[in-house]
Amino acid sequence: MASMANEIKILSGSSHPELAKLISDRLGIHIAKTMSLMHSNQETSVTIGESVRDEDVFIIQSTPPGDINNALMELLIMIHACRAASSRRITAVLPNFPYARQDKKDRSRAPISARLVANMLQTAGCSRASSAFR
Repeated sequence: MASMANEIKILSGSSHPELAKLISDRLGIHIAKTMSLMHSNQETSVTIGESVRDEDVFIIQSTPPGDINNALMELLIMIHACRAASSRRITAVLPNFPYARQDKKDRSRAPISARLVANMLQTAGCSRASSAFR
């Protein structure tokens, strides 16, 4: 029987590697190798440096003020890369859910942006998102 550590991979986005380190240390699991690059035209490129095939993947990504859209795009690309690499399940761990303030329609013709973000996570391949820390 395989140990749980062999079935779980923790990946860290570039927005808060310290948080990912704290979580991985607490669980006793190393952080999988990833590389994120921001190109000169502001496009994000992500490479997963080890196999995530048939693994439960947890991607730790914060959305810091002033950089929400870049962090969100990096997260979506990481999710998509894991899905393309045949991960079993992909969970996005978000200390704060992007666009959560826009979770309901407050005037006519206004978008529900939080729903859009949730739909993008699902379309990218995310199985679930966790944004509650206590």
